[in-house]
Amino acid sequence: MSQWFSPETFGIYIGSTVHEVAQVVAAGHAISPDAENAAVISKMLRVMMLAPFLILLAARVKQLSGANSGEKSKITIPWFAILFIVVAIFNSFHLLPQSVVNMLVTLDTFLLAMAMAALGLTTHVSALKKAGAKPLLMALVLFAWLIVGGGAINYVIQSVIA
Repeated sequence: MSQWFSPETFGIYIGSTVHEVAQVVAAGHAISPDAENAAVISKMLRVMMLAPFLILLAARVKQLSGANSGEKSKITIPWFAILFIVVAIFNSFHLLPQSVVNMLVTLDTFLLAMAMAALGLTTHVSALKKAGAKPLLMALVLFAWLIVGGGAINYVIQSVIA
């Protein structure tokens, strides 16, 4: 891909398509320091836009459901989106010592690993067989969209900016 993308653009591609922050850092670092910096910045922008996007999505769902039923409904904002905004603002003030932040990041990584392990331990091959090929085909389509679509979007953006 290096023949199509500069290290910075490839970093943006990594940051906009790879799911987990640590994987973004590792993938960007494997390319170059410039790719790593661009990857981390684009990933952080994605993360920062998650809560506002969820709030806008909730407002749109409310608008559509109100139009269909003719009655007013309350916007349901995911609690984790609000908590995410609060924690991001709190963390921006650097009120906690770095050692506490590092401990919380380690705890976060551990809890995420436990959640993934729990998910894996409750997944059985028989359930996958019972679900059939459609969910796996959908996963393949989504994977292809992420890789090809993400690459195409980044390529177009690079062409427009350059």
